[in-house]
Amino acid sequence: MVEESFASFIQRERDRLYGQREVVYNQQQELKRELIKIDRELAAIAAYERTKSGELAMEHETHQIRYPQARKGSRREELLRVIREGGRIRRRDILERMELKGDKTAEMSVSNALSALIKAQRIRRDNGRYYIA
Repeated sequence: MVEESFASFIQRERDRLYGQREVVYNQQQELKRELIKIDRELAAIAAYERTKSGELAMEHETHQIRYPQARKGSRREELLRVIREGGRIRRRDILERMELKGDKTAEMSVSNALSALIKAQRIRRDNGRYYIA
């Protein structure tokens, strides 16, 4: 009896932390979008100044920040396939089916991809279980 309540407590905490993680991840994505907007404005100002001064429109050093882009399709498509096959499935079961359990980098990649798929409204999450939207 005590084991069940402890296990349910752990699951609730895990779900709570994943929820918090998702909120912070979404905030991080919004901040990245804001930085990109600012960088575009700085680039526009630099282009205007070059044009005004008569310089050729060459590639000048700007303050633009480039964010590395991973191959988004492969991980997300594999996740969609696993979720489609598994129905309402927990993250830990997804990791096991993808044989990624224990690989912290891969687990984080899956978490990020799950968040992106939720944001893109391709999947939904309810009580710690993911399913196709």
